[in-house]
Amino acid sequence: MSYDCAIVGGGPAGLNAALVLGRARLNVALFDNSQPRNRVTHASHGFITRDGIEPAEFRRIAYEEVLSYPSVRHWQDEVTDIRRTDNGFSLRTSSGEYVNARRLILAAGLKEVLPEIEGLSDFYGKSLFNCPFCDGWELREQPLVVVSDNPSVFHMVKMLLNWSQDLVVCSNGHDILTAEQRQQLASKGIRIVDTPVTAFSGKNGLLERVHFSDGTHIERSGGFITPTLLPKARFDEALNYQTAENGGIITDPMGRTTAAGVYAAGDSAYVMPSQLIYAAASGSKAAVSVVADLTEENWQLL
Repeated sequence: MSYDCAIVGGGPAGLNAALVLGRARLNVALFDNSQPRNRVTHASHGFITRDGIEPAEFRRIAYEEVLSYPSVRHWQDEVTDIRRTDNGFSLRTSSGEYVNARRLILAAGLKEVLPEIEGLSDFYGKSLFNCPFCDGWELREQPLVVVSDNPSVFHMVKMLLNWSQDLVVCSNGHDILTAEQRQQLASKGIRIVDTPVTAFSGKNGLLERVHFSDGTHIERSGGFITPTLLPKARFDEALNYQTAENGGIITDPMGRTTAAGVYAAGDSAYVMPSQLIYAAASGSKAAVSVVADLTEENWQLL
């Protein structure tokens, strides 16, 4: 059987795309290896009617809704290879199965590469996070730390003042702030520590201290980390779509890539801010584009 559209990735972007396509009565092959990036966090925020929901519960509800449409089929498998064919695309899974589809939506998302700091995994998703919009409310009015080796930290710190006035910025030994930025931060009472961070400590996932390579430490109850974000799956060489410098797939406003028949949504297209509601919306737009393009193609065949 050849499907109208294959979706690689079962996060909010891929699931919302599948929902729209299923409601349009298209045959959909949805691939998801069940490794969502937000699985480490205790709750997801900012999605109306689902604020504070556990990520696993969000996925359970989403799959219940999506798979109620009989034309949507789900593979709990990883897509390892995609090739263009005369009639669309051929996808191969890690289990060796091949699936053909006329159109393709890439929504596998991103993977996080965290700094190698002792104890980080014990607190990440519980009291250390990466998105102020997602978790800033839960850390409001607390003494916070921001650990980053990215120049974007200056903008993040300015935003964080909406939630807490007690901030310490740790550059982790990297030269990421200009002299002017340092002066501005100091004028707001924001301390900067350039000594590398060696460890986080606390209990039950709740941060208490940040330790430095010179043996000193500061007391903090939470904070934010800026991980390196990399594409979870790349098929640009095989499919010849264009990517940005950061690896994100370049699309038009409706999710069409530069490769015919290929669409991208969510974190795969670096839809920012990286939130559920943005990803879901981009998945919906990509699906609408698929329906529109297949409608025109089918019209010519009638």
